[in-house]
Amino acid sequence: MSKENVERYLNFLSAKRQEPSIQALSKLIEAHLFNIPFENISKLYYKDVRILPNQGEFLEGIESFHFGGTCYTNNYYFSKLLNNLGYNIKLCGADMSNPDVHIVSMVTLGKREYLVDVGYAAPFWMPIPVDLDTDYTIHFGQDQYVLKPRDAARSSKMELYRDGKLKHGYLAKSVPRQIQEFEHVIIDSFREEGTFMNALLLAKFSPKQSFIIHNLTATKYQDDESNTRKLESKNELVQVVYEWFKIPKECTINALNQLDLTQDAWN
Repeated sequence: MSKENVERYLNFLSAKRQEPSIQALSKLIEAHLFNIPFENISKLYYKDVRILPNQGEFLEGIESFHFGGTCYTNNYYFSKLLNNLGYNIKLCGADMSNPDVHIVSMVTLGKREYLVDVGYAAPFWMPIPVDLDTDYTIHFGQDQYVLKPRDAARSSKMELYRDGKLKHGYLAKSVPRQIQEFEHVIIDSFREEGTFMNALLLAKFSPKQSFIIHNLTATKYQDDESNTRKLESKNELVQVVYEWFKIPKECTINALNQLDLTQDAWN
């Protein structure tokens, strides 16, 4: 990542270059989760290419359309930014129903290693330690995110519980990887039956205010309270996406013309 693009990226985050530290990393993660959302509208926008948007397209998407991306886009480019800022970081694969369908970053600060994931549509606005003796739990509305202590292979299991029931999760492996190793998984994610070709999910988080749109359901979190409503039509959905995420209406309309909104993004 060029120096110019690093500064451009930091500008989107309203952040300044700082020496690596847990405090500086936390500020960067929190800024990313709110300013560069998880969303799959951009995935449909770039779908004819069937690969990740390149660095220039990613930054242009943020600047011109208020895009972010799904796990591969957000986590990969954030890892590149952190690497350029001097962090000891590695990109790692994570298994869900299939191997490597998610990626995360592992950052070493001092003698501790932390999970960093800005691509899971989750409120992980702090680096999460992985050298655990007991479960690490994040509470958010009706959701609980539980990171388990590492297993014998030094892999870390993240579990999402909704209303007390296991809903989703992944197993993050500790082996460093190159983005080229995930090319087949990225291409496969564009198949017609792929989750994010049949479900809409947008999310941005901050400790005080968060927004999630899942198909025709919109949820706003303000402090410790949440308000969920069912949207009556795709026209209303387009409007709420614009109000909450500032993504141009024509981009959302284009995406909805390609989606049937029949899948649950967490299944």
